[in-house]
Amino acid sequence: MNLTAILRPVCSAFLLAATLLAAPHAAQAATLPTPSAADNPASHPNFTVRVVGKGQPMLLIPGLTCPGAVWDETVAHYQKQYQCHIISLAGFGGTPAPASTNQLLRNVRDQLLAYIKTQKLQKPTIIGHSLGGFLALWLSSTQPEAAGPLVIVDSLPFLAAVQNPTLTAEAAKPMAEGIRQQMSSGKMTVAAARQMSATMMTDTARISQATRWSVASDPATVAQAYYDLMTTDLRPEVARIQQPVLVLGAWAAYKQYGSTKESTKAIFDQQYAKLPQHQVVMSEAGRHFLMWDDTQWFFSQTDAFLKQNPVARK
Repeated sequence: MNLTAILRPVCSAFLLAATLLAAPHAAQAATLPTPSAADNPASHPNFTVRVVGKGQPMLLIPGLTCPGAVWDETVAHYQKQYQCHIISLAGFGGTPAPASTNQLLRNVRDQLLAYIKTQKLQKPTIIGHSLGGFLALWLSSTQPEAAGPLVIVDSLPFLAAVQNPTLTAEAAKPMAEGIRQQMSSGKMTVAAARQMSATMMTDTARISQATRWSVASDPATVAQAYYDLMTTDLRPEVARIQQPVLVLGAWAAYKQYGSTKESTKAIFDQQYAKLPQHQVVMSEAGRHFLMWDDTQWFFSQTDAFLKQNPVARK
């Protein structure tokens, strides 16, 4: 099975190549999120935060090239029950690029943990899509006491090992470096970006929006984020996560490559084998953007999980 065909639906990384367009200045930039009044953006230069709603805290972390607006429907669904902290990573979807991409995802992880602490968020529920799901796993395994229940939307602890479970982070570096260079080559076109988007969602308007976000993203930032994602193995680290985790997976997008629901779920089960409290549930028809593609199923699964795993107030 072709590696690109496997990786493409699991993570929106290949959509990122669309940031390398020949005419990036024509891209439509996304509206920048407004930090909350109590927030100090200088303390977390790698992301901005928009706060909506009241109640228990909830962090929503988007995937590669997507700003926090990817969670608009999710925020509308939860804002009466939760205080939603909507993250937009610097350099994605038209937001200004970070000053440095050195150790990019590690810095995002640390800044998210600092944000939780400084904002005094008591075990926030965290919902993360793709790269956002990876970051949710990473920050939770780094400081298990900091986070509440996790909802991981079509993401894995080690994306590079999808095809070869024995692969190590060190062994993945040459492949990841090659893809990082390819993403910086400027050969991708708008048409190709749209084609990639179409593999990860079904709605035409959504495809157009995702493509706009992709072409508005900063190439250096997304290339480094992808490299970090492909060379960081969290499979042993998730054993430290103390809170319950719901993993929502997609498989329909790569049915054409011979995958089945069972074979895809087996990949998820293997990667999450060391995670103590978790359940993996596969969407029947949704593609990578499950909150868009299988919305009612996404809400029903997440609602039931959060109801079963409430965070006790102090």
